[in-house]
Amino acid sequence: METEYVLQMKNIEKEYYGNKVLKGVDLSVKPGEIHALIGENGAGKSTLMNVLFGMPVIHSTGGFSGEVYINGEKTDIKSPLQAMETGIGMVHQEFMLIPEFTITENIKLNREITKENFLSRAFKNKGLKTLDTRAMNNDARKALDRLGLGIDEWATVAGLPVGHMQFVEIAREIDKTGLKLLVFDEPTAVLAESEADNLIEGMKRLAASGIAILFITHRLNEVLQAADNITVLRDGELVATRKKGDTEVAELAELMVGRKIDINGKKGQEEHDTEKEVVLKIKNLHVDMPGEKVKGVNLEIYKGEIFGIGGLAGQGKVGIANGIMGLYSSTGEILLKGEKLQLNNTMGALNKGLAFVSEDRRGVGLLLDSSIELNIAVTTMHVKNKYLKKVGFLDQLDGRAIREHANKMIKDLDIRCTGPWQLTRQLSGGNQQKVCVARALTLDPEVLFVSEPTRGIDIGAKKLVLDLLVKLNQELGMTIVMTSSELVELRSICDRIAIISGGQVEGILKPGASDRDFGLMMAGEYRKMHNKEAM
Repeated sequence: METEYVLQMKNIEKEYYGNKVLKGVDLSVKPGEIHALIGENGAGKSTLMNVLFGMPVIHSTGGFSGEVYINGEKTDIKSPLQAMETGIGMVHQEFMLIPEFTITENIKLNREITKENFLSRAFKNKGLKTLDTRAMNNDARKALDRLGLGIDEWATVAGLPVGHMQFVEIAREIDKTGLKLLVFDEPTAVLAESEADNLIEGMKRLAASGIAILFITHRLNEVLQAADNITVLRDGELVATRKKGDTEVAELAELMVGRKIDINGKKGQEEHDTEKEVVLKIKNLHVDMPGEKVKGVNLEIYKGEIFGIGGLAGQGKVGIANGIMGLYSSTGEILLKGEKLQLNNTMGALNKGLAFVSEDRRGVGLLLDSSIELNIAVTTMHVKNKYLKKVGFLDQLDGRAIREHANKMIKDLDIRCTGPWQLTRQLSGGNQQKVCVARALTLDPEVLFVSEPTRGIDIGAKKLVLDLLVKLNQELGMTIVMTSSELVELRSICDRIAIISGGQVEGILKPGASDRDFGLMMAGEYRKMHNKEAM
């Protein structure tokens, strides 16, 4: 019967500018069910939720195809407000609380209860009513009690433990009338293990009251701890739906990342690591990068290899290069060819032979309103005083040298442009990325860090950028450290890949290792499982 489901999404397809990101996805959730939705970064989870909540990004890009049913009735949700009115709520990974407000004030925000007073009655003006604090506290108390949370509803949110803040978020949603389905988006990402256990118990309590829960997470042990059913997405497709009792962490991990990978050339050759020269040694690195904290990473990078750093969003992979390059506060020890580098010193890192292509090419990597040639030369001018000439007591740009070098880079990297004078803003995403690489290469680095090199560029440009990295590695012998959310890309060009989970190295694999091992590492389960097997 159609009405046995709170939510049904049928044959959902979504395309962004010719790139199909959802390919006929089905999802069904029953009342009182905890249904897990899993998949690595880019699998389509966020897009599917954007469809469900009627987010503007969906409707401003041509909409979607397929059908959405709530309680058996076909719906056409055009906005998040309409989704809430339909009975759908969401608990976000990032807290949406006002720290200076009390718990009650946060729970009742925009749904305050008011009461008449002398002025409102005398002037017959509803705007003069006062807050009914007692009624609001009673509602907040009921919501907190449903979650088994014994904190005082009148306490201020500022200073609460992170786990309690997450419960306040949930209490705000369940206080709303008519709630049918509650979506949890990576709710345990910022929680300690004991706090996560408490949250899962709270979810089970809500499900037992009849509320349907859609649980989006990458922690596979929590999936099996909490969920009744599990849907796995990969590359925009539904690859499996499993009942909790019919699967295990290893199978879910393999389903989540399983792909046919083209591993060829030197990437298929096993080499003895003991014979290689360590060019970069990272010891106990901690980086305080918001959303990508690094919590004690140890790595050795070999001369002449392409070393991959992968992992899910928010696990710390992006923080490693940013910390080494001094863009965020860091502690630990970095040795380049045995020489200790000073941390928290970007100029020092560049001077010693490191170069960095940032994941934020528009915000950090490029001067968009300057020419290609100036973008290529500017860092080397500041760091090494090259491409400058003395005119009296002043340094001026050496236009001829800059132009000659830019023309060489444009040719060597095949940057498609009208000439070195063209504004960088006018280039395609792929060619902008090549300009970033050209700027880094101009420093003549010992080690080149590239972070999310294919983010935001089309599939054809992605191949050109990856081919360029391979060319630099093979023809120049350059050591490259590539950080990417795209595991398939790491496996296609890297010699070794470190997977980061919880701010630490979960393990290092060859690109031809099994999908199961990659999946377990991405989910942070590899070490636990191998420790169990060793006991």
